[in-house]
Amino acid sequence: MKKKIMIPSAPSIPGLSFRYFKGKADYPCILDIVNTCTKADGEDSVFTLESVAYNYDHLERCDPFTDMIFAEVDGNAVGYGRVTWFQDNQGRYGYNPFGWIKPAWRRKGIGTAILKHNENRLAQIASQHPDGAEKYFQSYYNDLEIGTAALLKVNGYREVRWAYRMNRPTSDPLPEAQLPAHLEVRPSIKEHFRPVWNALQDAFSESWGFVAGTEETYNRWIKDPDFNPNLWKVAWDGNEVAGMVLNFTTADDASAGLKRGWTDPICVRKPWRRLGVARSLLVQSIQMFRELGYKETALGVDTQNPNQALRLYESVGYKMTRKTTVLQKPLTT
Repeated sequence: MKKKIMIPSAPSIPGLSFRYFKGKADYPCILDIVNTCTKADGEDSVFTLESVAYNYDHLERCDPFTDMIFAEVDGNAVGYGRVTWFQDNQGRYGYNPFGWIKPAWRRKGIGTAILKHNENRLAQIASQHPDGAEKYFQSYYNDLEIGTAALLKVNGYREVRWAYRMNRPTSDPLPEAQLPAHLEVRPSIKEHFRPVWNALQDAFSESWGFVAGTEETYNRWIKDPDFNPNLWKVAWDGNEVAGMVLNFTTADDASAGLKRGWTDPICVRKPWRRLGVARSLLVQSIQMFRELGYKETALGVDTQNPNQALRLYESVGYKMTRKTTVLQKPLTT
């Protein structure tokens, strides 16, 4: 494979060039770019080399040697892009172009060049999928990424969905939230992993944009460095999983000195909804993190969740700290 990539739409910047992924040797480069970008864009956690290595060693539907591109100026990496794709629960194919540009090199045309390259690569991938299927590009930005928002919109992307990152101090008073008497929270053991996973898939199967997990996804999940069943709150009805909060903490938060616990994902299966299960498990989770010495809890929510998840989280004391906008553009091949 050629090391250099020619992009016709690339800006005329002295020393600018594009190349493919070199393998694990690029992990420190990725870490530097991502941490520089996320700090500029308001993220308070700090990614570690270990988390970058784990993520890029376990990519799904993405071959980094063909699906990544790096932008360099005089041999120094200033940004990179990556693509992946998925098939959602409506049978549609979604194609994700991602890109990160260091702040000093933004608004110079590099992001546009990477986006065009990513879209071209995704069109090649899409050509291998059924002709009659609906296909679309999908990307996103948070409320501080003004440049990303402008780049996507000027290139034809339109807003379709919104999500909140929500936080809550563990020191705030907690509401009463009893679990229904016929349900029981049990310590999670290895034999529970598969039924919990299956219940998680079932609970989210009709959610907007849901992508069914594969065996590879499951294996990645149980091997994730942040996987910690000791923190889970899973409600059982006999041998059936009724609902769950799969709490976790991250090494990235810890590296930034953040005492933050994630009360996420949260779900309740259909037969047990509207019984206060999610509310009780969420309150139990916050109480647990308080007792463990964590200062805050956090979660993410689709603001258009039909089960009124946003209202539930607000009623337990969570407040929006960041909004993420999802955008799409039709892909025609």
